[in-house]
Amino acid sequence: MWKKEDSKPEGVTGNLATPVSSATSSSAIPASTPSLSGAPPNTSRAAACISQGIKIKGEVTGSEDLFVDGIVDGKLNLANGSLTIGPNGHVKADVNAREVIVRGKIEGKVTGRDRVQLWSTGQVTGEVQTDRLAIEDGALLRGKVEAGRQTNKTTEIKAVAATATGKSADTTSLSSGTAAD
Repeated sequence: MWKKEDSKPEGVTGNLATPVSSATSSSAIPASTPSLSGAPPNTSRAAACISQGIKIKGEVTGSEDLFVDGIVDGKLNLANGSLTIGPNGHVKADVNAREVIVRGKIEGKVTGRDRVQLWSTGQVTGEVQTDRLAIEDGALLRGKVEAGRQTNKTTEIKAVAATATGKSADTTSLSSGTAAD
């Protein structure tokens, strides 16, 4: 006799919510959990992916997260997104993102508004500008680095300029007073 259970593809059970795999443990692992094999970072939203074997020439813009494991030549601008360069990724571009994680290679100006992180397999050649910079042992960084908050520097420069102006006025009055005697 014919049963409904027999008509399902092999490996599929009646309860589709539980994964069917001999490798899964009793605690389910979410699909968005990154693995060490080069998966995109764990975020609340899914990251777009330029996988190995894909080559893009031109300008890539967006506000979402992006995982690059292929080749990008041009410009990458992710206003509010995170950019992760995978271990096979090679980016020859000016990069501007909220957060930049480098596991592959970048050549160009890298601007990470919040953070730039170089993993041990990461290589950056060019300019790096960020608030926070993290470099693991084994990473390669060649070029100019500007790290730290910019807002305090402008306040200090204004204070130093005001102090210098006040001192020069005092010096002038002393000089004129000395000249009169």
